[in-house]
Amino acid sequence: MNSIEIGITGWGSISALGFDKKLIWENYLNSNHLFTKQNINGKEEWMAKLSQQSNLAVNKIIEEKNAYRNLDPSVLYAIFTAREAVKHCNHPIDTDLGINIGSSRGATTLFENYHSQFLSSIQNETYAQASPSTTLGNIASWVATDLNTNGPAISHSITCSTALHAIINAFVWLKSGYANHFLAGGSEAPLTPFTVAQMKALKIYSSIEESYPCKAMDLRKTQSSMILGEGAANFLLSANAEKPLAKITGIGYGVESIKNGASLSANAECMQKAMQKALTNHDINSVDVIILHSPGTLLGDIAEMRAIEAVFKTGIPLLTCNKWKTGHTFGASGALSIEMALLMLQHNQFIAPPYIAPQKQTKNIKKIMINAVGFGGNAASVILEID
Repeated sequence: MNSIEIGITGWGSISALGFDKKLIWENYLNSNHLFTKQNINGKEEWMAKLSQQSNLAVNKIIEEKNAYRNLDPSVLYAIFTAREAVKHCNHPIDTDLGINIGSSRGATTLFENYHSQFLSSIQNETYAQASPSTTLGNIASWVATDLNTNGPAISHSITCSTALHAIINAFVWLKSGYANHFLAGGSEAPLTPFTVAQMKALKIYSSIEESYPCKAMDLRKTQSSMILGEGAANFLLSANAEKPLAKITGIGYGVESIKNGASLSANAECMQKAMQKALTNHDINSVDVIILHSPGTLLGDIAEMRAIEAVFKTGIPLLTCNKWKTGHTFGASGALSIEMALLMLQHNQFIAPPYIAPQKQTKNIKKIMINAVGFGGNAASVILEID
């Protein structure tokens, strides 16, 4: 590609970790998970919910305009984090800012509520806001409206690799010269009865009653341990920024043919393709850390590890993940992994799940690869780097 360098110059997030960057880092440093039991479908289930403080911060948006009262939490999370990303950047932003924010499931809360009301309606009627407030395009459009931008506003779903594909798309827009700044990320609010029931039907939801109910990346576990979480993260990407928080120096993607529900082969061929493409023009030994997608499922975690072994062979970097803290936030998960990468780069400190074999950091952390993959065998990898 051309000589234009793409850097991250601001970001905002909200999840079970919180929304204040200092608190988020403190939550990463302690060894406690952030799950609580919540009653859903008549049974207590593990979930990674926003804190009361985080909910209060998001709800302030609803009070600003009547129109915001009709928005799904996934859209409100996107607005909140987009504002934070722009507010904390270190340079002015023009109104031609591009936006690409995705979600795996979209407006799950509103969709389930409207559908339930429709089924109980004697005349099979629903509300006028049912369609416009549940369309997936809602996310980027409302963020563009809130920020008063004139650039492209793109929403998409590529299941659990949604956020990383948003970053990749923004990267290509900036490289092409069609934009100078792009806001990219993902948002998800999947803690709803039907969404949880879908994961339970797949037999991958955690029923573990131990110190760590989600055992993401633990290849010794004997049962799947995925737990859903809610949250969002958005990043401001800029072309040729003077002092970026980190540069994006590698992007990769890969697909494989659909042969089962998750469509992930035993060796995660799509992830191998994504990592290999991201590593173009990189010394494979220069990657210091890989943040795995690792949702905590039996087969998914093993497949990704096999993919890493196939690509990196004996020179495997430090490995980590964050779903044992944040839960699986579907389309937002890759964005929250990028946040984890930025924090480790800033603090030059490796953070890993406390229940796996210790890995020793022996050098400064300068380059991190982030992976994501979702249903449909659609993988993405992004490399962040600092000087």
